[in-house]
Amino acid sequence: MDLIVEHAEVWAGTIDDQPGALAGALAVLNRAGADLQCVISRRSPDQPGKGVVFVTPLQGDGETAAAAQIGFNVSQTLHSVRIIGPNQRGIVAELTAKLAEAGINLRGFSASVIGSRFIAYAAVDSHADARKAIEILGWD
Repeated sequence: MDLIVEHAEVWAGTIDDQPGALAGALAVLNRAGADLQCVISRRSPDQPGKGVVFVTPLQGDGETAAAAQIGFNVSQTLHSVRIIGPNQRGIVAELTAKLAEAGINLRGFSASVIGSRFIAYAAVDSHADARKAIEILGWD
């Protein structure tokens, strides 16, 4: 299968849990030129009144400076692999089975279909697991 499998550097930040907080953070990144492929936001289970936001990718000095300005940092504990390819029935089951067979534990997984293509993000426990996942899923 013709897949693009690559490391996805994930940036994380904390926002207030209130209307407009996410929109405000994303507006700062947008003004800096960020073309985000993935945004995940949720309430923080550890900090009442706060939310957590994960975004990818941020590229270049302007985007990373804007992210730092609003308190976002590259996550040192979240290792993610982006997988893009033609959609087919059962593709997520096939991908996750390959990772399981290799002994890679998933700490998170998300996938979406847009038209005839899919994009998925596999969050794993270590940089070594991310490299291993890229090697395993980069088959043809």
